[in-house]
Amino acid sequence: MLDPPYNLTKSFGRLKFQARAERKYTQWLRNVIGRLVPLLKPTASIYICGDWRTSLSVMDVVDDFFQVRNRITWEREKGRGAKANWKNSHEDIWFCTMSKDYTFHVEQVKHRRRVIAPYRNADGSPKDWDEGRDGNYRDTHPSNLWNDLSVPFWSMSENTDHPTQKPEKLVAKLLLASTNPGDYVLDPFGGSGTTAVVAAKLQRQCLSIDLNQEYCLWALKRLEMAKQDTSIQGYEEGVFWERNSGK
Repeated sequence: MLDPPYNLTKSFGRLKFQARAERKYTQWLRNVIGRLVPLLKPTASIYICGDWRTSLSVMDVVDDFFQVRNRITWEREKGRGAKANWKNSHEDIWFCTMSKDYTFHVEQVKHRRRVIAPYRNADGSPKDWDEGRDGNYRDTHPSNLWNDLSVPFWSMSENTDHPTQKPEKLVAKLLLASTNPGDYVLDPFGGSGTTAVVAAKLQRQCLSIDLNQEYCLWALKRLEMAKQDTSIQGYEEGVFWERNSGK
């Protein structure tokens, strides 16, 4: 899991990342990934986060090191928007592997969607959907367009003051799809510890690294909290529920 600073001028506590020309950002990213590649197993999966501005740099770099499998786009649903441009409301996650031999558990990352048109068989039974007390749902295979995520906000227990914190639900999808219990996860831009916390909740091992000592302390606190509460917002009964479903 790689969530590097995007090519934006942004402060991360006492540390600041300075936006630079696209060519220089591409070279910076290539240096980072080049140092990480020797640490990865031949069966490793790699997920790299970015926004629309860094997409060209990410693709340019990952194509040199990995086999590119897909690009996930997820809706951020946060921010007040721009007055002179389109609101930036999505980010990307590039899915890559070291080789053709990799893990992908599609059955563990199914998405539970509400059925709008509940068709029935001739005998009246549900056709490819389930009838429940709280509504009609269908468990579908995951796509590369995610609109079921909520960026952590003040009333969520996972929320911190980190400026670019990812939802636990997002990381849970990646880990359940591409790892097994007991596997090792490397997160060289650990931030507030979301990847480490989700790994602990899902019985994975994680090495999380961050230059900001305060962020590391936040991560340790969250790991202690995870010992008491292993729930992941939006993930229940082995499936991922729609946003605002109450799960």
